[in-house]
Amino acid sequence: MATTVRDLHPEARADLEDFVRVRESALPFMIYTPDSVAYDLAHMHTDAHYRPLVAEEDGEVIGTAQVGLVYDSPEPGQGYVNVYVHPERTRRGAGTLLVNAAEEHLAALGASRLYAWVLDEPANRAFAERRGYHASRSAYFLRLDLANGTLPPLQVPPPGVELRTGTDFAADPRPLFELDAATIADEPGDVDNEFTDYEAWLRETWHHPLISQELTTVAVVDGRPAAFSMARTDGGTRYGTVMTGTGRDFRGKGLAKLAKNDSLHRARAAGFTEAVTGNDTGNGPMIAINKWFGYETAATEVRYVRELG
Repeated sequence: MATTVRDLHPEARADLEDFVRVRESALPFMIYTPDSVAYDLAHMHTDAHYRPLVAEEDGEVIGTAQVGLVYDSPEPGQGYVNVYVHPERTRRGAGTLLVNAAEEHLAALGASRLYAWVLDEPANRAFAERRGYHASRSAYFLRLDLANGTLPPLQVPPPGVELRTGTDFAADPRPLFELDAATIADEPGDVDNEFTDYEAWLRETWHHPLISQELTTVAVVDGRPAAFSMARTDGGTRYGTVMTGTGRDFRGKGLAKLAKNDSLHRARAAGFTEAVTGNDTGNGPMIAINKWFGYETAATEVRYVRELG
């Protein structure tokens, strides 16, 4: 059986569906849809040189890779290689072929350092280390049973705090961009980001097809967004939060917990049955908040790094 690697064909619906099928089989802790995969390819910043790849075995898609440059980092030459193979199709060379193609693509663009997320399993870690990658930080995938779990009671906002939805900012979302940029700057991570491109944020975040402005909750103080919980959904039963954070001037007041609790309750009322999110293992405050909601650790992934040249 021959295995080959090629670019994803976004104009082919079956290709998009196969990409999602493999990703969900290997990584069932994140939300993807065929439409979201096509949107990412069409709207990613040109400086990212984003290139999704698939591995085929006799016409069957068995592996995927998301490959690109971290275009918004002040340090140039940083790339990412995230490879996933269908769990029933491993040890057939698909992972090696995908990594080879990804590394060749990024090296040609001048990348000097590559980052890859790897599920914390012995075979995956050994594969990365054989390729010359070394382990860095780690992160948790978290799940919450919205259908059968028990959420904390809804909280009454303290005096001076108002809860709004993302749709209230549809006409002018820039205040949310500024809050998102401030919270991302304080997120633990290997790569520094200069989150200053408002138009890119509109394309890649605010207008992304998975974002639910209706289920996003914003805590507002004196007319200013102070904390938020940004929601994504698959349009079916799965809901996720991609960022929950508080502006520096408002921390220590429980506003992030207040916003996320409101969003979770509204998601459950809308019929969503599963909530997913993720946390860097060094993000103690957010891990504590998610435990308070009842999230459980579903898996751990490890960030691997390789220096080129």
